Amino acid sequence: MGTKGKVIKCKAAVAWEAGKPLCIEEVEVDPPKAHEVRVQIIATAVCHSDHHPIDPKAEETFLPVILGHEGAGIVESVGPGVTGFKPGDKVIPLYTPQCKKCKLCLSPLTNLCEKITLAKGPAFRQELMEDNTSRFTCKGKPIYHFFGISTFSQYTVVSDKNLAKIDDDANLERVCLLGCGFSTGYGAALNTAKVTPGSTCAVFGLGGVGLSAIMGCKAAGASRIIAIDINSEKFTKAKALGANDCLNPRDLDKPVQEVIIEMTNGGVDFAFDCAGGSEVMRAALDCVRVGWGSCTLIGVAMGDKGLTISPLELIMGRTINGTAFGGWKSVDSVPKLVTDYKNKKFDLDALVTHTLPFDKINEAFDLLHQGKSIRTVLIF
Repeated sequence: MGTKGKVIKCKAAVAWEAGKPLCIEEVEVDPPKAHEVRVQIIATAVCHSDHHPIDPKAEETFLPVILGHEGAGIVESVGPGVTGFKPGDKVIPLYTPQCKKCKLCLSPLTNLCEKITLAKGPAFRQELMEDNTSRFTCKGKPIYHFFGISTFSQYTVVSDKNLAKIDDDANLERVCLLGCGFSTGYGAALNTAKVTPGSTCAVFGLGGVGLSAIMGCKAAGASRIIAIDINSEKFTKAKALGANDCLNPRDLDKPVQEVIIEMTNGGVDFAFDCAGGSEVMRAALDCVRVGWGSCTLIGVAMGDKGLTISPLELIMGRTINGTAFGGWKSVDSVPKLVTDYKNKKFDLDALVTHTLPFDKINEAFDLLHQGKSIRTVLIF
């Protein structure tokens, strides 16, 4: 390929300011430096987290930025010292790195990596590469990276710690969802909450993450799954993927947690907040049973005031926890999830409601905010 070692000019969606649509621009993408890989993105999906940095309610933003963190592509070239990848490899960029050397990576107790947990400021959100510079330029200005992977660009540069090599015959237009949404929800049930056979579960928020959490609960053998959303149009798909009951809090005459406690004779064993916001967090914690009920927080609402909790709630045996990337150690697990998808262990097709050309990225965000899509896959 004639591009190795050279700057590549390509198309990307740049966020110049908060609250404004993304702009399709020509950007320059530098060659990869040591332990970096330049990837041609083939397909990328749109997730709510891609909107957080341009949400006017965001506390601090690094702009301009190329967003996107749910993508799949092909290695174009590798920088010095890269041994695990070669041009032509199919890959999924990972916003949760796995260096395999730090104290966290060596522990079976977490899937986090010190590359982000020890970082401060922009480094935590991996807005710059490890040498504190960007590989993107547009109109003469450096552009921030997003979560270290910036998949809303036809070419991107990532650290070799933020990349998984996958099977050559993988369908990139589907496995791109393993970069965030599916893995997060599915893993929250299997790895973080460790849902048990015969248990009861409640899933709040039926977007890509919530529907994937339902699939995880079902795969774990839950006997009853209650799905909750303020948009009743999501219920048909939730039932198709394993939900037994669906509740719309706006259609109830008392708080949804009280209804769930009555339905389950004391509360569910496991609850998942896949929406975020203090109201949903409160409902999810309230609806788990005394003694052993577990509440897992996944969704993040920008500008939210958080959850106020009394020690008594936890003294009574309820637990509350959070999950990042579904508890999967990313580099090790994503290739296995790709193989599981190929072997029809789970259905990613059910999550993809729209496929659009990349230039229609703002339309994809509109569909997401209007609740009309689960996942829109954008093709370059």
